[in-house]
Amino acid sequence: MADTRRIPGGRRFGLILSAVPALWLLAFFVVPLGILVAWSFQPPGIVPGLRRVVTLESYRITLSAESYWRVLARTGVIALTVAVVAVALAYPIAYTLAFAARRRRNLVLTLALLPFLTSYLLRIYAWRLLLGTKGVFNEVLQAIGLTHEPLGFFLYSRTAVALVLIYVWVPWAALPIFLRLEQMDRSLVEAADDLGANPVRAFLRVTLPMSLPGIFAAFFFVMIPTLGDFATASAVGGASGQMLGNIIQQYLNSLSYPGGAVLSVLLLVTALIAMVIGAKLSGIRDVGDVRV
Repeated sequence: MADTRRIPGGRRFGLILSAVPALWLLAFFVVPLGILVAWSFQPPGIVPGLRRVVTLESYRITLSAESYWRVLARTGVIALTVAVVAVALAYPIAYTLAFAARRRRNLVLTLALLPFLTSYLLRIYAWRLLLGTKGVFNEVLQAIGLTHEPLGFFLYSRTAVALVLIYVWVPWAALPIFLRLEQMDRSLVEAADDLGANPVRAFLRVTLPMSLPGIFAAFFFVMIPTLGDFATASAVGGASGQMLGNIIQQYLNSLSYPGGAVLSVLLLVTALIAMVIGAKLSGIRDVGDVRV
């Protein structure tokens, strides 16, 4: 890389290039985040605009309501379930992409990315057609005699929310695992084979431990955005499948910004804690001695 100190005006040009993303981050992340936090310290209720008043009353009222904590717990359980299942389903995809022949790799990659050619909302509503009382799942179950009437728990439930979110996030979860497997030293697998390890033992002793940072990265890559999801829960969740994002949306629709801001800060803190844990786990450099 050329040294900018040897180029006339190079250092100034480098500073300008660095300033552009910094200003973008300041304008579209730091400032909105500051406004959000400021709203959380406003008096509860409908507030026409920010006032020079700082109070913890909105925090006291919002955080003392058990219903919000139940929704937060439900949100956490859904996000945790989605992350675990999505990573479990994404691992075979990532493994195939990393170790398969190029022709098969291109086929798997095409199939994984095919859903993204359609709108996210369109895919959600397609799942409503599948999960509804007259949807494909219920029709098949009745046709083969497993049920005599439509099952209502498929749609407008936590199960529906988790199922759709898993479908959405599996391709994304495969990416960090694939990148980790691509960087893995293949000679370790060959050494395990030379030492007499069968494919299953070589996978459990070599490939899986070496891919743990990618697994942890994929887990939190899925879990953190899922914590703030509200579109999926609105479309297929119903009353029992509401997540914290839906409650925040209700506050915003009713112009009760302080309460929504408090819940947003709570959700942000939860996501930050998960992000810190994920950064530490996915940043593992030494996964221990590889034993065959």
